[in-house]
Amino acid sequence: MTKEDNASKTAEISPFVVISRQDWAELGRTTEQPLTAEEIKQIQGLGDVLDMQEVADVYLPLSQLLNLYVSETQNLHERESRFLGERATRVPFIIGVAGSVAVGKSTVARLLKELLSRWEGTPKVALVTTDGFLYPNAELERRDLMSRKGFPESYDRKALLKFVSEIKSGVSKVSAPVYSHLAYDIVPGEKITIETPDVLIVEGLNVLQTPEKDQPLALSDFFDFKIYVDADPVDIRTWYLERFKKLRAGAFTNPKSFFHRYAEMEFEDALATAEGFWENINLPNLTENIAPTLSRATLVLQKGFDHAVKQVLLRKS
Repeated sequence: MTKEDNASKTAEISPFVVISRQDWAELGRTTEQPLTAEEIKQIQGLGDVLDMQEVADVYLPLSQLLNLYVSETQNLHERESRFLGERATRVPFIIGVAGSVAVGKSTVARLLKELLSRWEGTPKVALVTTDGFLYPNAELERRDLMSRKGFPESYDRKALLKFVSEIKSGVSKVSAPVYSHLAYDIVPGEKITIETPDVLIVEGLNVLQTPEKDQPLALSDFFDFKIYVDADPVDIRTWYLERFKKLRAGAFTNPKSFFHRYAEMEFEDALATAEGFWENINLPNLTENIAPTLSRATLVLQKGFDHAVKQVLLRKS
């Protein structure tokens, strides 16, 4: 069997429909752009490429599709409640956004939060990152996990599962820990409170993981829609290193930054350290834990080397 035959067979058994950027963009042509160039600039993450055209071509159609999903899910819940003889309660629609470090998933999550909040029926959109559920550094050190920070075992997965299940159960106020990227640690005693959102977006490296051995449920079992931001690992490595350079010249210069020492290092030494972080931590995490969850997504955004989305994979109905 030739390589082309293998590729053809793989395509045949894929759970996704592949949609080119051009065809995807056509789906949103009737939707008016709700964001200004300045608002988009504020949403854009360090090193990401995001402009009015990218929003119009990729994210407006996605927000329109999500709005449709939210509406239909709410209608189904109401009909199901009537069928069971129960009083219908408003249940938040939960979206998971997964992908590698430096792939731009945080920007995607922030952008969708802004876009969805402009749609009728979902004015209240909340965003939570799983960083807040990392174990504090002291606990990671106690467990000898500092070198595996970001791997599934470095999170308090039971607390994260409880948080999302309470949101999905309609608990009026649910709190989550706060993570500081400056301190590179959990902020002691600080919490964010989520109050009955229409939509909750949960963004993180491993949000589409399968259940733990001692758990019957996975976090993603509570998600109504799952997004995976995908790119070639070679490109992600480039983006990661470029972001490190920008952080070294910016945030790392703050003496309070956990990574301040890299701002004071010789450039070549600091870059070599970043390359080591990628090769020994981020790439193994991507290969072993993150990339295998792509198949669990409802929709995949596939980026090219320039950070722009080239095609969309949508799970077949």
